[in-house]
Amino acid sequence: MSSTTNPSELPLAPWARRLAPSAIQDMLQHITKPGVFSLALGLPAAELFPTQGMAEAAARVLAEQGGALQYSATLQPLREHVVALMAKRGVRCSPQQVFLTTGAQQGMNLLARLMLEPGQAVMLEDRVYSGFQQVLDPFQARRLAVPTDARTGIDLDAVQSVLASGERPAFLYTMSDGHNPLGLSLAAEARERLVKLARDYRMPIIEDDAYGFLHYEDRVLPPLRALDEQWVYYVGSFSKILAPALRVGWVVVPEPMVFRLATVKESSDIDTATFTQRIILAFLDSGKLEGHLVRLRQEYRLRRDTLLRALETHLPKGASWTKPASGMFVWVELPEGNDTTALLARALELEKVAYLPGQAFGVQGGRSAAHCMRLNFSNCEPARIEDAVARLGRVLALARG
Repeated sequence: MSSTTNPSELPLAPWARRLAPSAIQDMLQHITKPGVFSLALGLPAAELFPTQGMAEAAARVLAEQGGALQYSATLQPLREHVVALMAKRGVRCSPQQVFLTTGAQQGMNLLARLMLEPGQAVMLEDRVYSGFQQVLDPFQARRLAVPTDARTGIDLDAVQSVLASGERPAFLYTMSDGHNPLGLSLAAEARERLVKLARDYRMPIIEDDAYGFLHYEDRVLPPLRALDEQWVYYVGSFSKILAPALRVGWVVVPEPMVFRLATVKESSDIDTATFTQRIILAFLDSGKLEGHLVRLRQEYRLRRDTLLRALETHLPKGASWTKPASGMFVWVELPEGNDTTALLARALELEKVAYLPGQAFGVQGGRSAAHCMRLNFSNCEPARIEDAVARLGRVLALARG
């Protein structure tokens, strides 16, 4: 029997009544259709998942660990592996500062629940990962959006001006490497100045480093957390470097915050999926991660370079784009006056090619990025990337005509 309940009659909190499907949720309906060339979602390459190594790890866990499918505490040896991973990113921390989560998204959510009062201000860039805005919605947080540039990153003069005016946000959210959606990595001087501002004004930073291990250039800068352990709360994830379905991430925070995170987390999902934690631990114990990361970086660098060459060939004059040193995304800016949200329907209908419009990353519906688009290069093989960009080029040429 079908339901006839009017959505307006559902017993929802006021903030929940205003919810609408995200651009990513909408896009999922399109990219699963036959024949669609997708440069839209930030999916890792499924063919590069370490399937055999994971299968062997899972078999060992089930054969050797009788309590693997039971409730259990998070695994100290896995936290120790995270400490070793963080050292490779230039961050010193202890296992007691590492808290395991159900992916990076939960890490951000738990930190927000600890630090954010309803209606309190949060500082973020005016082009920002849409999933973080969803974290803020239940708190009805006041967004302090500061400008960001596709080449230089967050406007630090604007950050300082907001703080000097007397605003005291609960925290600042940012990505220093593989920025989603802009694809940029902050310069060393900008990292140092941003951390100094956080320290001087006692403003915590939530640093989302989901893409920090996917780097493609010789010089790799340490994340913000390497510069300060009191005011920078680091969020990491195994989703992009192993597989998203494992749903295991971590945060690095001052040790006194860990038991508070555990208490908040227990109220939502009791504990992180400890079976997949055990599989990841067995995989890491096998010593196969480093070789897997080398393979990922080589393949994603090839796909990035293929996308950049295709953009040079097929996009019209006046368009510009970033060359990401890490991550999965290229940010494209068309001349002002273009509307990539309106163009998307035409791209899907005429050429069966998908991307995410820049407006999807605006703060509370802002249209400063209406002429932009985010393209993903990790999820398509090089030949499909070339074909997809050629299709996109034809759509843009038709629109110009």
